[in-house]
Amino acid sequence: MFPRSLESDSQAFCKKAMEKDLMLVPGDIFGCPRHFRIAYCVPTERVEKALPIFQELAEEYL
Repeated sequence: MFPRSLESDSQAFCKKAMEKDLMLVPGDIFGCPRHFRIAYCVPTERVEKALPIFQELAEEYL
């Protein structure tokens, strides 16, 4: 899955996510600049645990 990054520099966005223990991969590596890659083939509990962290990250861009 390749959602659009909340900033134009997807590498910087992924670095900010990593500071919150979210492991995202910049989309540039896959030919998708301004996007990031997220794997959701993990246990449901792990995805549910990450949702509030994604919310916290998103709020930093408001």
